Amino acid sequence: MSDATATILLLGATGQVGHELARTLAPLGTVQAPGRAEVDLGAPDTLRRAVRQAAPDLIVNAAAYTDVDGAESEPERAAALNTEAPHVLAEAARDAEAWLVHYSTDYVFDGEKRTPYTEDDAPNPINVYGRTKWEGEQALRAVGGRVLVLRTSWVYSDRRSNFVRTMLGLADEHDTLTVVDDQMGVPTWAGWLAEATATISTRLLTASDPSSLRGLYHLAGTGQTSWYGFAKAIFAQFDRADVTVEPVSSDEYDTAAPRPAYTALDSSRARAAFDLALPSWTAQLARFREHVAQSAADAGTSG
Repeated sequence: MSDATATILLLGATGQVGHELARTLAPLGTVQAPGRAEVDLGAPDTLRRAVRQAAPDLIVNAAAYTDVDGAESEPERAAALNTEAPHVLAEAARDAEAWLVHYSTDYVFDGEKRTPYTEDDAPNPINVYGRTKWEGEQALRAVGGRVLVLRTSWVYSDRRSNFVRTMLGLADEHDTLTVVDDQMGVPTWAGWLAEATATISTRLLTASDPSSLRGLYHLAGTGQTSWYGFAKAIFAQFDRADVTVEPVSSDEYDTAAPRPAYTALDSSRARAAFDLALPSWTAQLARFREHVAQSAADAGTSG
């Protein structure tokens, strides 16, 4: 099959990653991106119907329950979207003989390591969100077939609620901010993640032996930092020298869900399998800053 003739079903197109995927997947073929009115992750019949109607070669599931703290009080809702829905999608993909690309999270790990996690490390989630995502991975593995899981971490964009937007918003209201310095991970720009996913999808659709590519891959940038380090880098990129950032420990923040202390991901397996370039998290942040500036310039021109 030529990748330019593929039919792609994209779920979650209004989210951080999904919005970028609508752009990066377009050159591969026809992208169908039904909205929530048509497809509800919490309603399995709508998922099955969407797959039957689209008859896709590839399904990319960028939809999920991602409110880490909210999951603690809504475990059933989180499980419906993060565990049950992927299971239904995997069955529908198998019946349609389609590929399913699904995203998971670094929060499947407990954070006890101090070196980057590989795909061979055993998950041990410490909050409801991480548990439901891990159970979703297990559900996909149980169904089998043409399934590829991409674990990523600390995703940000210029859409929805994320750490970068939160920091820049707070900077407009406060001169000094306190940010946790004892949780380490890898910030990942949604735009790069979508580009990498498009590269991977092309391989899945055109490889002579695509079944050898299925399975689990970590997909984040290189390097690692704390939320404090990330905040400092954000303000440097966005020329906000007027903001002072002070480090604090997690103990000083009362959150509904516990966070793992260390979740840096080793993405070397994906790099080798799909010949991916893995930019550092700092390089991704710089590209994001350029993207924001270009978007603002485009908006000014169109206005």
